[in-house]
Formats: sequence, structure tokens, C-alpha cells
Amino acid sequence: MSAHILVVGIDGVRLDTARAAHTPHLDTIEREGWLAEFELSTDAPTLSGPTWASVATGLWPRVHGIYGNVFSGHRLDAFPDVFTTAKRRGFTTFVGASWAPLVTTAYGGPMFASPSLLTFADGHTLGHDAADQHVADAAARALGQGTFHASFVYLGEPDEVAHELGTGAEYTAAIERADRRLGQVLDAVRARPRHAEESWTVLVVTDHGHRDEGGHGGRSRWERTAWLAACGAGIGATPPADVSHVSVAPTVLAVLGQPLIGESHLAGTSLIPERHPATVA
Repeated sequence: MSAHILVVGIDGVRLDTARAAHTPHLDTIEREGWLAEFELSTDAPTLSGPTWASVATGLWPRVHGIYGNVFSGHRLDAFPDVFTTAKRRGFTTFVGASWAPLVTTAYGGPMFASPSLLTFADGHTLGHDAADQHVADAAARALGQGTFHASFVYLGEPDEVAHELGTGAEYTAAIERADRRLGQVLDAVRARPRHAEESWTVLVVTDHGHRDEGGHGGRSRWERTAWLAACGAGIGATPPADVSHVSVAPTVLAVLGQPLIGESHLAGTSLIPERHPATVA
């Protein structure tokens, strides 16, 4: 079977709000695998830039050099995102995002340097609801029709709503819209003509939480709490003890059957055992 991994990043989702919201697709992932909460690194403020960089590189801020939402001083040339590493090893990659620094030169980016296929919709220009839907539509087309071994799909609306309106009903609704978009992408994967002959692993992760009134950066209970949900090939029934943002990158390589050649410096460990080398097809 050809191996594939999908990582969905949903920005700024408090776990308590997600638990109370109607999120059937996230609930299914947890039911078929697990969901683990954990605290953010103390290397940097509880902001998006440092945490998504840890997801992308498998390294803490003190190594990748991103401490805020402006990426000046980063070390991404020396420590690239794992999707760039996968592409260099012959795998095809997809990245879709609605936050500019992840995929453009804005604010010192891009964090994800050179995916095989990229889609970007600017949330600040289009509106965050519309931009996330554009990303979900593009991801559903790409993953439903193409052959991508490793994919990252970023949805940012919940974070933006919390900043503007706090963590009330509008925030809950944004989380529920993100869950529907997650379901849209997963449905496209399941509808692939050769899905039964493929091996898929799915991770869903948030970067940080929010204070009740909206906003983050400090170390209050819900600012510093993040979570990761996983299901699919190689994922057991219970999470490992050390789940964190830096678990994602080594898991991507493990799913693809790639030994950590040149990546022995990664801070985290894979969420699945290493496999035999994956077939590039």
C-alpha cells in the first residue's frame, strides 16, 4: 500500500470550547484514534509563529529561531519544514493555508518553502471564513484527485474570530465551520478511487488557545493548552506520553518510511513506529 499523511492545522482552538461545540469529524478522529492535550513550549510566547514552526520543523523555538509572528532571525534554511524534506526525498506534497507568513514572503516567511502544490487564500483580504473555505475546496480537489504523499491544510478562522469577538458563540460557530471543512477534506480522501489500496494517517493539531475575552501570548490555562488528534494507519488506541507540537514532523517522516537521516536533531519522536521505506507512486 502507498502511504499518505494529512496534517490539518486549525488555529487557536481552545480544547474546552471544542469539546462543547458540535464537531463530529474531530470526534470521529478521536474515537478512531485519540486526542491528547499538552502545554506549549516555554521557549516563546504562546503565539502562532513559534508553534506552527515547531509543527513544521519538529524543533523548539530556541532551535528554529521563530519567537513571534514576524519570522525575522529564523533558521528555516538550516532546519526546513518536513514537507520540504519529504519533497527532496522524492515525495509529492500539498500545502494549503490562509495565513500569509506560512506560504508567502510576508513577515519573513514562508515557513513552508516549496510544496509540490500550493494554494493560498489571504484571510485578511477575502475574509477568514471565505479564505478557509477556498483552502478547504482546493485541498479537497487536490487530495481527492491527485497523488500527494504528505499534505498540510491550515484553517485560521477560529483564531481570528476569537481575537475580534472573544470566545463566545461566534467563536464556537467558527470552530464548527472548521470541523465541517475538516470533514470536507476527509470525505474527498475517502472518495478516492484507490482509497482501499492506500494507507492514510490523519493528524489534526491546534497551535494555542485563547483567553476568555480573546487573545493569547501569555501562560494562562487556556492560552498555553494545545491538543493533537490522530487516527489511521499506525496510530494506536492511546496517545504516547510525550505528544507535542514537535511530534508532527517525525511522524510525517515515519509514515513515509523515512529514517531520520540528517534529522537526528529533531526534538520530538514519531507517534507511530518507523516503517519500511514507502513506495513513491
